Amino acid sequence: MEKLNVIHYMNELRNILSYAANIGFFFGAGTSCAFGLPSIEQLTNEVKDSLLASQKDLFVTVENLLRDLSKKTTITIEDVLNHLREVRSLTQDRPDYEFKGLTGAQAKELDHSICNAVFEIIKARTESANVSDLRRFFAWYDAANRGFVKEIYTTNYDMLLEMAMEANRTPYFDGFTGSYEPFFSPETIEVFPGEKDVTSKWIRLWKIHGSLNWMKKLGDELSEEHIIRVGKIDKPQNELMIYPSRAKYSLSRKEPYIAYFDRLKKYLSYGECVFIVSGYSFGDEHINEVIFNALRNNSRLYVVVLCYGDEQVEAMEKYASAYINLCVAGPTKVIVNSMKKEWIYNEAEEQDIGAGMYWDKTRSKFLLGDFKSLIDFFIENSGRKNVIEEMTNAK
Repeated sequence: MEKLNVIHYMNELRNILSYAANIGFFFGAGTSCAFGLPSIEQLTNEVKDSLLASQKDLFVTVENLLRDLSKKTTITIEDVLNHLREVRSLTQDRPDYEFKGLTGAQAKELDHSICNAVFEIIKARTESANVSDLRRFFAWYDAANRGFVKEIYTTNYDMLLEMAMEANRTPYFDGFTGSYEPFFSPETIEVFPGEKDVTSKWIRLWKIHGSLNWMKKLGDELSEEHIIRVGKIDKPQNELMIYPSRAKYSLSRKEPYIAYFDRLKKYLSYGECVFIVSGYSFGDEHINEVIFNALRNNSRLYVVVLCYGDEQVEAMEKYASAYINLCVAGPTKVIVNSMKKEWIYNEAEEQDIGAGMYWDKTRSKFLLGDFKSLIDFFIENSGRKNVIEEMTNAK
């Protein structure tokens, strides 16, 4: 396999970041795992173990059904919830209608129990998480005042990002407006703010898979059923809008999911952009399609996918080999300029006194697939490290 000197590539990446007209981010579950939250597989097991015996039996029944249908070895709560919501849609939640041995009422009850279990597990881990490194990241991102709109897209539904930004007093916007029961306003995310708009400096946070503080507001004589965002809560009062089912892709444009996808499409086609993907395994084909279409149609887009393990690099090879504007970097392997290569560290060829930020000499591994190492790299190369550390009271 052809070799690539990691020092040479990182010098190129530094230059790209230094002159980038726009830097955006996509965060997957791996970024939250870096702060002690469970992976989707761990969360699935914890949720299943927390259910009542009768509900656990139904959960296992759905797991086995989906395993037989999909031929997948690992079934997650997202797969289970997708199935349950399809059953609910077909049966209209009725106890006298059933599909594949599951009544509508059973599907509804299990759906609610799973979401409530997710809420309790993630809430407990979130409250005990140390977000000081995330605060450092946002201090760096907020300080990058180059006139571009700062955007973060995430599949995570925990509240770590919001906690860190609010601890920093960093303004952000998520598409919801109001104070009593904030509602989603699609018009507010369909346009990009101008330079004279004070909100242009705010960070945009788009939570593609919903959030622990999104809930379904039932319709009444005054309004239709819709999604609202609430503040910090101890117990959900209505159905949580997390891990939405496949139906999210065919919902009205008034709902957050479709509007966020439209925003992502526009953002990635909006001229020159460096888009950094961290902690995302490319397991959602709808998201992948948006990113790959943008890579094909926007030659000024450069996507960097940072992988925690080399197995993701191997899995991405069939995609990455088609795009010269896509880099996929793992601990020992990298795909760049459509070719898979192996990292080497060759100081004889090129010197870099800051290589310790991205390369472990002892283990001969690239470090930036770890989100915390990525944060350190950004801050170390910002030229404002002392200011950022002071702002966040970090050491």
